[in-house]
Amino acid sequence: VEDVPDDELSKEIGRAGIVGLGGAAFPSHVKFTPPKDQPIELLILNGCECEPYLTSDHRTMLEEPDLIYRGLRIGMRALGINRAVIGIESNKPDAIEMMEKTKPADMDVTVVQLQVKYPQGAEKMLIKAVTGREVPSGKLPSSVGALVQNVATTASVAKVFETGEPLIERIMTISGRGISQPGNWVIPFGTRLRDVITACGGFTDDAAEIVFGGPMMGQSQASLDVPVLKATGGILVLSKDECKHQEILPCIRCGKCVDACPVFLNPQHLGALARVDRFEEMVEANLGDCMLCGCCSFVCPSNIPLSQLFAMSKIQLGRLAAA
Repeated sequence: VEDVPDDELSKEIGRAGIVGLGGAAFPSHVKFTPPKDQPIELLILNGCECEPYLTSDHRTMLEEPDLIYRGLRIGMRALGINRAVIGIESNKPDAIEMMEKTKPADMDVTVVQLQVKYPQGAEKMLIKAVTGREVPSGKLPSSVGALVQNVATTASVAKVFETGEPLIERIMTISGRGISQPGNWVIPFGTRLRDVITACGGFTDDAAEIVFGGPMMGQSQASLDVPVLKATGGILVLSKDECKHQEILPCIRCGKCVDACPVFLNPQHLGALARVDRFEEMVEANLGDCMLCGCCSFVCPSNIPLSQLFAMSKIQLGRLAAA
């Protein structure tokens, strides 16, 4: 990697197909090429992993800390900066200790212990917690001089330059009471879900639902023949006891969703617009700021699937824009 010029690092990251492994799968080389008028001052590594069940990032920090730091060094070179922060929730004391213990003496890196709360690992939430800066509505983190990268993504960057192998696999958490052998597995992209389940010992007798991702932001799967993708951070096989299937009732205007929204939207209003396909008005109500964290759906006493409505609305808006 020392032979690659600093201004070529982001191109090599792009050629290797590196994307954010925290769930959004945003191309990493784009992040490492910020706008000229918005230079990056601070690189923040996201080690929060605030979704329940998921532990792959935690294990990466415990087992491959040197790889993370080598990837961090490459990222800092690509950005032309010399300061970084690693944010880890306080419920991972062993990961905090490991990242502190293995920190290179010649790097200006601070390991920050963060409060345990959801969605602490969301990009804008993490920037606010670490720097106190608030990313304006509709803007990217580069607007406040910050870049956020997942720890697993950072480790993958190091692997690319050390082995020359592009991003073809990742560590995934296979968990839930419906799977026989839960754990963290290295799985190649494109592997059928059916084959992953077989490798993990198959289903238990009370398996009821399969979710790609975590329980808050994940998507239920209707088939075992779908492939594992770069954005698949975990696979949950939930038992009947872990699933909550309840009747959807009319909104009672209680305001719980408004209190729960971490970006101060009005999910009740957005949900009402979504149910009558008034998508353009949803844009005016700042749908673009919604990160689909699922907090509104979780607290709704009427069991209205608000987050799912917003996800479908974003898809429909994309289709309308492409038409």
